[in-house]
Amino acid sequence: MTLKDRYQKEIVPRLMADLGCTNPMAVPRPKKIVVNVGMGKTITDPKIAETVTQSLLRMTGQRPVRTLARKSIASFKIRQGMPIGAMVTLRGKRMWDFLEKLIRVALPRIRDFRGIPPTAVDRQGNLSLGFREHVVFPEIRSDEVEQLHGVQVTVVANAGARERGLALFRALGVPFREK
Repeated sequence: MTLKDRYQKEIVPRLMADLGCTNPMAVPRPKKIVVNVGMGKTITDPKIAETVTQSLLRMTGQRPVRTLARKSIASFKIRQGMPIGAMVTLRGKRMWDFLEKLIRVALPRIRDFRGIPPTAVDRQGNLSLGFREHVVFPEIRSDEVEQLHGVQVTVVANAGARERGLALFRALGVPFREK
């Protein structure tokens, strides 16, 4: 059973009871996932930009969009319009597939993983995670990697409040650290 099927058949009724919702459409749900990579100090190397693009394509199954600098910052040697990162926005089936892969495969592969702190959920109920190395995703083979880079993953939900977001992500199976 996929995560989306489990959400519709098991999680929605449970969250309706827990949160006191009478309408299933009022239950919080994930809307989109944004996967972002900032290139940092390596922005001057076009080969690394291509590596980041290819790794994001393999991780998400969707072509990334390059993010450009909005203004020039001399101390960081950044000019306006210069590519400084790449991002992918996932919705629908790709979002559910990526979320399932994130929870079941990528998080358990992190070295010395003790759970996600509950503070990773913001006031609006969105979950933000940062990975130091992108090799935790199963599509990336560690023997092929020339340059490691970090990945930021934000799961945007329509929860509206931190407690509702925590309830949603706990029900989905996100491993939170106990206090």
